[in-house]
Amino acid sequence: MPKLKTHRGAAKRFKKTGTGKILRSKAFKRHLLSSKTTKQKRHLSGMFEVSPADEKKLNRMLPYK
Repeated sequence: MPKLKTHRGAAKRFKKTGTGKILRSKAFKRHLLSSKTTKQKRHLSGMFEVSPADEKKLNRMLPYK
């Protein structure tokens, strides 16, 4: 059986937990941060769970992670 390839773009953006959940970071935190409030930037930080709609697709992209 041939091995499955990991989607390298997805591997750099998502992280799997020990229980199998997929985590992502929020958008809008790269540039133009001076115009955003401290509260806004604080709420954009950290890792968040991926929606169930995208989870099946991501599990296929990250077979060995």
